[in-house]
Order: sequence, then structure tokens, then C-alpha cells
Amino acid sequence: MTTRYPLWKYLLIASILLVGCLYAMPNLFGEDPALQVSSTRGAKVDGATESRIKVMLQEAGLAMRGTELSPGNLLVRFSDTEAQLKAQDLVKRELGDDYIVALNLAPTTPGWLRAINAKPMYLGLDLRGGVHFLMQVDMAAVLEQSAERYVEDLRASLRDEKVRYLSVARRANTVEIKLRDAGDFEAASDYIRKNFSELQLTERDEGDGQVLIAQLTEQQQRETQRFAVQQNITTLRNRVNELGVAEPVIQQQGEDRIVVQLPGVQDTARAKEILGATATLEFRMVDEEHSASEAVAGRVPPASRLYRTRQGEPVLLQKRIIITGDSITDAASTIDQRDGSAAVSISLDGKGARSMLNTTRENVGKLMAVVFIENKIETRYVNGEAMKTKKRVEEVINQATIRETFSKRFQITGLDSPEEARTLALLLRAGALSAPIDIIEERTVGPSLGQENIDKGFMSCLIGFVLVMVFMVLRYKVFGLFASAAQLTNLILIIAVLSMMQATLTLPGIAGIVLTVGMAVDANVLIYERIREELRGGNSPYASIEAGYERAMGTIADANITTLIAGIMLFALGSGPVKGFAVVLCIGILTSMFTALMGTRSLVYLVYGGRRRIDRLAV
Repeated sequence: MTTRYPLWKYLLIASILLVGCLYAMPNLFGEDPALQVSSTRGAKVDGATESRIKVMLQEAGLAMRGTELSPGNLLVRFSDTEAQLKAQDLVKRELGDDYIVALNLAPTTPGWLRAINAKPMYLGLDLRGGVHFLMQVDMAAVLEQSAERYVEDLRASLRDEKVRYLSVARRANTVEIKLRDAGDFEAASDYIRKNFSELQLTERDEGDGQVLIAQLTEQQQRETQRFAVQQNITTLRNRVNELGVAEPVIQQQGEDRIVVQLPGVQDTARAKEILGATATLEFRMVDEEHSASEAVAGRVPPASRLYRTRQGEPVLLQKRIIITGDSITDAASTIDQRDGSAAVSISLDGKGARSMLNTTRENVGKLMAVVFIENKIETRYVNGEAMKTKKRVEEVINQATIRETFSKRFQITGLDSPEEARTLALLLRAGALSAPIDIIEERTVGPSLGQENIDKGFMSCLIGFVLVMVFMVLRYKVFGLFASAAQLTNLILIIAVLSMMQATLTLPGIAGIVLTVGMAVDANVLIYERIREELRGGNSPYASIEAGYERAMGTIADANITTLIAGIMLFALGSGPVKGFAVVLCIGILTSMFTALMGTRSLVYLVYGGRRRIDRLAV
């Protein structure tokens, strides 16, 4: 009696193995240090840019391995990182702010593999090197800023409706409106309920009037906070693009935290400065009707506010804000043609341009000031312990007379240096953070440590694979060789699937691969032990093989499905490294079931299925 495996199953297994080998193969080829040149503004990356970069690198004596031009992007390959870093400094300096020059590691995958979209896996921060930030959004500040915006809106609206009020001021995350009498109170209540449905109102009686307290509803508060986190993520992504980082990871973690991973970044201080800064601008008219010296003495007019210049001189500005940094669509560092000082050229959106046009039309000949606002974290040491405090810096950096009406484009001056102008332009171009963020965790991984992690991870996989293979061969003889072949196939398929998904491999992912190496033979152990039992029960070799695979199927399915459920829960509820481990674990479970149930069975029938008679099995 002979037993054969269906031809279609052999063809299916061979096809899957072929596809797996093809898509796992790109990981065998190395990577070249490279520069990635792109543009975010009007400048083009084309053949002329490529020729220009080639000439400047040749003149500097920096050898290239080649260039690759694609729409809007140029990749320049080098032989070593030293040439790569020197080239980045040179190209950045020569091309200027219109181009982004990012450090990158470009795969050396052959063209015929790239033609079928076969790409290597991405390497995570712990394997490639770079910097990791965990940031927390100040949710209380989100609500306070929202309340601050309603102060001006409610003042203007009540004035337009001829509703008299004593004061409109923010208290924490609420707006308190103090009214003269019951008639004004009723009119204000009715108007706000009708036109500001997102606000809930409560009232409080005081001796000299009634107070109406407006606050966002709970649902609106949650929505405002959620939107602030998403807007901060978008802003951080813009800032990372301006920094020139290839393949960054920026994602939300929980309700109020953001993870930022920047592979390959070496200037950690610069990255931290740009990501954590909350610089923005406010444009206000100077209060020329009142004296700044009287304001310093404590007599500040109700509609004005006292500021200081960078030199410490007092300046009295109107509270009404003309525009803020949110209206800025583009900003570029430049030189003031009049005196050669650093300046920033500003472009506004439609709403901001209209506001600036109306203001400048009505105030020709008067002074307008630019207020620079930045939230900083200051560190003080008390008894040897570092104490961090938040500090809001508000400085008047520019006062200029409005000579003529302008709207969409203009220039601000008064900056200390070209470097400050470039930094301010970058922050304004990327957008202001909608809420303050604190960096609560920071990790830096050097490239050498990343390579060490890769080497150790590869060695752990190799040792695990060899030890499991030796055990299986000693325990199950020829059938142990079948299991070892299936285990090797399983590794190839895991790598292929991760490459096809363009997943990011991290140290926890390597741990998942090592764990899968050990777990992959569990199904084979169950099958082989079942075959042994059948042989001891007096069944023929062929019947024992059939019974071993058929009767162990249910147990194998139960064991793997429960582990798969645990892996899915880890992915759904975990974060960052835990998700990476869960992905590899789930893929390993599915591929190991395929190789154990179909792969080894095909090998068993290939070796034993054509024989007319088998006296014993090497199991």
C-alpha cells in the first residue's frame, strides 16, 4: 500500500515557498549611507538639481556611489557615513532653506527585486539608532486656551448686541461675565445659548451684579482636547519634515501622549529644541494714547497690556490681537535690505490677510508691534535635585510704523541673528503647537549600539534554531529533519511577510521571532508523539502517519488559536514595542501552523509515500 500527497498541495507549498524566498531576499542585501534631497516649497528637484549636487560633491572631493532621481526627490548614495555627513553639511549650505536634506539609509536591493516591489523590512530605533521622545500634551492648558479665545468673541458679540457688561474675564477654563442688572443678564443668557450652543451656562449672584459663568460642555471639552492632540501630531510631523528626518514614527499613545521616534538623528539637542518649542507670534497695535511709564507704575488701561522688549524696555500694547501664528502659511529667513539685519518674510492665509488689510488701512502712520511667545522648561537645582518649571516668555521683538496698507505678505525684523531667523521661520512654517507639550521621556540609541543589537538578535535566533534542530533530530531522527526544514521555512515566511507589510523590526520583534523558533516545533512534537502511539498500538506505518496528522489537528488548532487570541489582545491594547512583539507572534503562529501541518506532511509523503512496503518509521 502506498500513499501519495495531492499534486496541487505540492504546487501550493512550492509557490508559497518561492514567493517567501523572493520577498525575504531583499533583507540579505545591505544599505548605503545616503542623502535624500526634497523640497517643500516652490523650488524643484530635477535634473539640474542633480547636476548641481554632483558638481559640488566632486569639487569637495566626496565620492558618490550613485544618484537616483524620482519625482520631487533625489537620492545620493555614499560608501561610508563620514562622506555622508560631510556631504549633508555641504549640500545644506549650498542649496539653502528651500530644500530638505535628510540623512537616509538606502537599500541596495537589485532592480529585478524592486520591480516586483520586494523591499527589506524597516529597522526600528533600537536597531538603527536615533532618538525617542515621549511627549505629554497639557490638557488643562488646552481648555484654558479655548476659554481665552471665547473672551474676545463674547466681548465683541455682546457689544454688537448692545448688551452692557461690567467685565468679561477668564477664570481657569471658564469665562465669567459680570452684568449690571437682570435685564442685561437675561439678554446675555439668551444670546449666548442661541449663538454659542457649545457653552453651558451657570449663574452666581454678587453684591454689585450678577455673574454668568460660561464653560464648554463635557463632550465639547473632550472633542477640543482630542483635536488639540491631533493638531499637535500634525505640527510635529511638519517640524520633523523640516528637520529632514527619513522614515520618522509619530503616533498617539493613550489620550494625551505622543511618541516621536527619529531614526538616524545625531543632533539630539537640535531635535529636542525644535520639537518641544511652542514659538508663535502675535501682532498687536501699540497703545500710543497712554504712557508706558504709568503702566509700569500699575496704572494699566483696561484695553491694554504691558509688555517688555528684549532689552527690558516697557511697551504698552492693545489687548486686541490682529493675527496670530495660526494665520501664517509660509515663513522664510531673509536679510533686511535696509540695514542687512536678520529678518523673516511672512505670508498669511486669507483670513489673516483680511484682518491685516483692515488694520493697516485704518492705522497708517501708527505703530504695530510683533510679540514673540515661547513656552520654555527651566531647570533649577535645589539641594542637588533638578526641579523643572514652565516659563512663558513674551517679548516684543519688533515695533514698526505702518507706512502703507499691506495684507498677505510682509516682513518682520528685530531678530538677533540669522540663526534665530532660520529657527523662527522653521517653527512658523511648521505651525504653532495648539497646546503646550512636555517631553517626559527621552532615549538616544547610537548607531553602534543599534548594530550591536542586530548582531545579538541574529545570534540568538541562530543559536535557538540550531539547538531546537539538534534536539528534534536526536529525538525524532528523520522526522526531526523534516521538522527542522519546516522551521527554516517558517523563518523565511515570517521575514517575507514582515517585508511585504513593510513592518518595522525592533528588538521586541526579534524576541518574537526567537520565541516562534521554539514554538514552531510544538505542532510537530504533538504529531510525532501521536504517530509513535499509533505505532505502539499495532497500526501500520501508513495508518500511523495518517492518524498522527489527523488526530493531532484539533489539539494543535486549540493551542495555536488561544495563543493567537493573546497576541491579538497584545496588539489591540499594547503600545509601541508590545505591538511589534504581538505582530511577529501572530504572524509566526500562522506560518508555523502552515509549515507544521502541510510542510512536514508533504516531506513525509515525499520520502515514504512512494514505497510499497515500510517496515518501520525513523520517528
